Amino acid sequence: MKFKLIAASILIVVLIVAYVLFNRHEAEANSQSTDDAYVKADATLVAPQIAALIEAVKVVDHQFVQAGDLLLRLDQRDLQIQLQDAEAHVQAKKAAIIAIQAQIKQQQSLVQQAKANIQIDQSNLKLASQDLQRFSRLAEDGSGTLQAKQQAEAQYGTQQGVAIRSQAALETAQQQIEVLRAETLKVEADQAIAQASVDAVRLKLSYAEVLAPISGYIDQKQARVGGYSQVGSPLLAIVPLNSIYIEANFRETQLAQIQTGQVVEIRVDALPSLSFKGKVQSVGPASGASFSPVAAANATGNFTKVVQRLPIRIALDSKQANLDKLRVGMSVKPTIQIAH
Repeated sequence: MKFKLIAASILIVVLIVAYVLFNRHEAEANSQSTDDAYVKADATLVAPQIAALIEAVKVVDHQFVQAGDLLLRLDQRDLQIQLQDAEAHVQAKKAAIIAIQAQIKQQQSLVQQAKANIQIDQSNLKLASQDLQRFSRLAEDGSGTLQAKQQAEAQYGTQQGVAIRSQAALETAQQQIEVLRAETLKVEADQAIAQASVDAVRLKLSYAEVLAPISGYIDQKQARVGGYSQVGSPLLAIVPLNSIYIEANFRETQLAQIQTGQVVEIRVDALPSLSFKGKVQSVGPASGASFSPVAAANATGNFTKVVQRLPIRIALDSKQANLDKLRVGMSVKPTIQIAH
């Protein structure tokens, strides 16, 4: 009888515990873990910025490179010819500007000469005017001849014509200077365009040497000597193993108490004897299904609820040992410790 009573009591306790555990929400657990987690790194795909033959490849797969190291060199011969042509255009424009400036100086000399001629012509015109007035008075009082007066009138008219021509020559020379200055501006603009072409070709030439944008390990190398590179087509990838992290996809029912800064224990399938430490860095703003190209049609008559998963980024403690053994893509099992 006593044994039956003890057994019944134990059964009741077990049932109560089972009921509590069954009805307890998943998010209330002291820890949260998932098998849907992997080692990640923000790898950089290296693609050429010019289309050209690959002349030399300086790296191999899995090689470590520093930012700025030479990865490969592209054929520069076509660009060198383009550079010579562009530089020749610049020199031609410079020569044209020098020639125009020489013409401007010549026209400026003509302007000075025209101004000097005008001064002389004005003096001669003034003298001719005075002679005309004198011979006119002499002809009126009979002390001079009509012929002398007529000669004075003719001389005055001639000097007027000379003065007008000199003034016109001055204006023409001045206008020609303005025309040449306008031509200078045009040629200078053409020179700037030609110089821009030179700079553009030089920039393309700098792209002929493909340098490592970040430090890391070479992977997915597609570059081969003699191959042809296309603009924007990746030739290799650089994986920065010094900045790896964990991306874990947790069910939405696990997220209620997960917060940034919580401690995470990480087990790696490939390294069963090792354990790593990390902290929750961030919780993804959207589930993976949110970015699916085919949206779920939930407005139909039939609906099956699917628990969504959201990515959580876990930062590894950089001071712990054996981080160099981790590789991108390794499967891991992170366990987040929930502080109550």
